[in-house]
Amino acid sequence: MRDAAAKPLDAHGFLDVVSRAEALALLVGFAVLPAERVPLGQALGRALAAELPAPEDLPQSARASMDGYALAARDAFGATETNPAYLDCVADLRIDWRADDGQVRLGPGQCARIPTGGSLPEGADAVVMVEHTGLLDAAGDAGTVEVRKSAAPGENIMLPGEDVRRGEAALPAGRVLRAQDVGLLAALGIVQVLVGGRPRVGILSTGDELTPVSHTPRPGQIRDVNSHALACLAAEAGAIPAPLGIVPDDLPRLTSALAEGVRSCDVVLMSGGSSLGARDHTVAAILAQPDARILAHGVAISPGKPTIIASVEGKAVIGLPGQVTSAQVVHAMLVKPLLRSLAGAAKALSLDPPPFVAELARNVAGRPGREDFVRVCLEARPGLPPLAHPVLGKSGLLKTLLAADGLLAVPAEAEGLYKGALAPVWTL
Repeated sequence: MRDAAAKPLDAHGFLDVVSRAEALALLVGFAVLPAERVPLGQALGRALAAELPAPEDLPQSARASMDGYALAARDAFGATETNPAYLDCVADLRIDWRADDGQVRLGPGQCARIPTGGSLPEGADAVVMVEHTGLLDAAGDAGTVEVRKSAAPGENIMLPGEDVRRGEAALPAGRVLRAQDVGLLAALGIVQVLVGGRPRVGILSTGDELTPVSHTPRPGQIRDVNSHALACLAAEAGAIPAPLGIVPDDLPRLTSALAEGVRSCDVVLMSGGSSLGARDHTVAAILAQPDARILAHGVAISPGKPTIIASVEGKAVIGLPGQVTSAQVVHAMLVKPLLRSLAGAAKALSLDPPPFVAELARNVAGRPGREDFVRVCLEARPGLPPLAHPVLGKSGLLKTLLAADGLLAVPAEAEGLYKGALAPVWTL
């Protein structure tokens, strides 16, 4: 970690302004939380702490992937609508029938009716879909089947271990588990999963002007929005929010509140007080803590330039702008990746491409030297990138966030982007 004491001020007085890429690189230095084992039902959205090997083949036996008739492919070789093959159906297999019980073996010219997911009987190496067959002179489970389409060996069947073989990595370390991942683990009989810990996020709102949401603001006051919005955003990122209350612009009280946050939480977010006003005490409160370092004071993004990244006793302390929209943009671009990284998510702090790109519906301005994040409303278009309509309005208005679907990035090296340009978008 770097010592901020010797860093120069920029033209606006901010100390050690860094790019978003540099800010993400600084956040990589904070250690991943200890892993914990959770029941499978609680694993959704958690990051695997270690590679997970498959304890068994999946599927364990050859299974049908379509409803139809199990048969030896050679017995239907050359079958067509005008020249069908005729096979003897010797069984109607249930979904729970076990191929290893030895009760059904197909001989030459024989087949068995089989449902999707059913185990293939001995002697079968393919399944012909029921749509390409007809059952003639049926008698109970038996009868003659007319097969009107040939089948290749392996057609419409899932081979043992085709999904994953025993001992192979079913899922890699760092993978954030989705519903389909949990489904795979359930299919493998895995009932507990080792995952990264959930960060506990302390949230401090600072400012003499703040009042609880239950109070009617007096002249000069505003309700505390950030405590609630940041708590929701932390929860959405998989963390455990821990609101620490409102602290006035009083250095001793802020220092004490921050110390409690560092003691009880893995990350502390401080909204307000990160700029350079006479009552902005965030930097001083941080430096009053033991083993404290300011890693960056200012990130070259807009909105959100007066962001502070600090380390206190090895824990991340992030000073966010008090302005609501700025705080939420910084959370999306820096805090959320940090929380996912602490929880063990692979590449959470990388500059990998965002979820998608969109086409601008109109020109947007930018300022060289900073990355601008424009709130956009997205219009879906079949077969084309979505159309991004910039949400117009004053930056402090909450309705600009309410109307936005995502944040479109104007690169730091550009003076703006023209209508029709493709640009990266992060969803809100």
